[in-house]
Amino acid sequence: MLLRVTLLALAALAILPAPGFTAPMHTQPPQAERRPHSETHHGVRIEDPYFWLKDQGYPKITDPDVLGYLTAENTYFEAWEAKHHAAIETLFQEMKARIKEDDASVPAKDGDWLYWWKFEPGAQYRRWWRKPVTGGADELILDEPKLAEGHDYFRLGGAAVSPDGKLIAYAVDDNGSERFKLRVREIASGRELPEVSAETIGAPVWAADSKALAYMVVSAEWRPYRAMLHRLDGPAPDRLLYEEKDPSFFVGIGRTHDRRWMAIHSADHVTSEVRLVPTIDLGAEPLLVSPRKTGREYEVDGDGERLVIRTNDAHVNFRVVTADPANPGEWHELIAGSDEVYIRDATPFRGRLVLEERVGGLDQVRVIEQGHEHRVAFPEASYVAALESNPEYDTPTLRLSYQSMVTPPTVFDYDPSGRKLTTLKVQEIPSGYDPSRYETRRLTVTARDGAKVPVSIVMKRGEPVTMLHLYGYGAYGYAVPPGFSTSRLSLVDRGVAFAIAHIRGGDDLGYHWYLDGKLTKRANTYNDFVDAARGLIAAGYASEGQVSASGGSAGGNLMGVVLNTDPQLWRAVAAHVPFVDMLNTMLDASLPLTPIEWPEWGDPIRDKAAFERIRALSPYDNVTKQAYPPILVTAGLNDPRVTYWEPAKWVAKLRATKTDRNLLLLKTNMGAGHGGKSGRYESLRETAEEYAFVLEAFGVGVE
Repeated sequence: MLLRVTLLALAALAILPAPGFTAPMHTQPPQAERRPHSETHHGVRIEDPYFWLKDQGYPKITDPDVLGYLTAENTYFEAWEAKHHAAIETLFQEMKARIKEDDASVPAKDGDWLYWWKFEPGAQYRRWWRKPVTGGADELILDEPKLAEGHDYFRLGGAAVSPDGKLIAYAVDDNGSERFKLRVREIASGRELPEVSAETIGAPVWAADSKALAYMVVSAEWRPYRAMLHRLDGPAPDRLLYEEKDPSFFVGIGRTHDRRWMAIHSADHVTSEVRLVPTIDLGAEPLLVSPRKTGREYEVDGDGERLVIRTNDAHVNFRVVTADPANPGEWHELIAGSDEVYIRDATPFRGRLVLEERVGGLDQVRVIEQGHEHRVAFPEASYVAALESNPEYDTPTLRLSYQSMVTPPTVFDYDPSGRKLTTLKVQEIPSGYDPSRYETRRLTVTARDGAKVPVSIVMKRGEPVTMLHLYGYGAYGYAVPPGFSTSRLSLVDRGVAFAIAHIRGGDDLGYHWYLDGKLTKRANTYNDFVDAARGLIAAGYASEGQVSASGGSAGGNLMGVVLNTDPQLWRAVAAHVPFVDMLNTMLDASLPLTPIEWPEWGDPIRDKAAFERIRALSPYDNVTKQAYPPILVTAGLNDPRVTYWEPAKWVAKLRATKTDRNLLLLKTNMGAGHGGKSGRYESLRETAEEYAFVLEAFGVGVE
């Protein structure tokens, strides 16, 4: 359990006031009404006076009291925003100036065509293009700006061109709910076929003959649970291919790299199961590769006459095995698991196998062919590297992506035979960028239990550091990559170093690093983040009281916990779509993500120990009468992942409970979801708002 700062100790502490943050604004902060509500679990009575902020008609949100409170909070945020309009606009314009207006991707060859996307100057969204490999005119295949017209929110969820090149199937979300509409269009004529589904997610998979496609369906609770077959050559109704009966498992579909199979993948966070359907007959009975076994994960790809499978059945860091499709459950080891090498992905190409690995926390790309193997040599000591889009199974070169905290995103073609990297594109920064002005370091901080926690940091070269912004996530085995950000320069150029804490709960140092930050070991995630901050202060990367922090979703949960345990440590905190009503959400099996989340956080319904553990950590349940630093919170009304009432309830309780006068802001995007506003410029403006908030906390002017 996390050690909580006692009320007596906090009474003797005063959080360092943030400049300009204690003076009241003309608009007073809203105060949500407290309404009695309680539930009893495992003999424990849980009081929840802000329960009413969850609209009981959800997913429809029409309760006037709920909408009134969210609107009042937005009005309060807008008053702060208006007061700081000049600073926000300055930050926004300099971030925008770093974006190439007519940016485009490097064309990727897929059969007879080259495909790429491109932004037009001023456009929020991409256009997708292609042209024949043999030469010819550019052909527009999908126009996102046109699709987005008339919508405050737009997101392309996935697109796939049919094997014969005549059709494109694509899914769009126009309100942030992540319930996508699947459509099919004739590329040459632009004619839209009848809508396939209004309740899908992800990209569809085409049959080899281009006459049918498979797609996913989400349930009323937003759980991807069905794989369906839609035929374009007849009036027959769509056919069910697979339905997942266990509400804790989500279903996804994809195509093997050799294009022989469609894979139907059913999984929670620790267990998976795969069925295969031949692309030459998507209506065939799905072939079960191996029945699910609790705690075993596996992924299947195709390599001509054999299957290539990545699995953790024999080693925590995964191994690679092969199987005959005629007997897919009989596995033969190809690459053994290793304590030092974490195998993150295995992609077969004709004549070679490419592994994406992590060694000592750093990305590696290993190429195995004709009995020989080697790793791609990259030019920096700390970086992010991975396979880029490689649609073709039979190709002489590999497309790779690369970046570091000082090197902009770069696209390489790699020749395995000559072991040569050819640069195809380096992200252009129109307003100018000199990497020699910055430096990046990879540090190790010792956590309270002795664990060695990596930290990546970028700062201005040759200048003393007194202010630091620390970012973290720490869940689901997601490792925050030490990559490049043009927006981040707006902090670094003003003397604020930016650090990423590679805390347990992510898989930065291997799969065990993830396991050591979940369930009964969840407290390690929070302790690592606090200890990273203290370690960086001790090492001279920030002055005491000069560390701000941010995180989103599960990273917002992280922010909520460390605000409760160590409020005096933070100069300011930004929590985006934060998972903070942790106990109530995990107790509500009707919510979209709750059953699938139990292997990550614990099941407090059936397990009293999990109930007590989550109750002791839940940010909402552990708000206390103490001083908190300035806090910025964001939410999305249509968010199906972290429902809007989690941040709303948390902010309401903080307002009623905390003892300071520091600024507390809640901004709810009323027409968006988990990712905030859509469009490359609108999302930048939200980053500008966050950075203006952080810089004000540090007392740094924006000029």
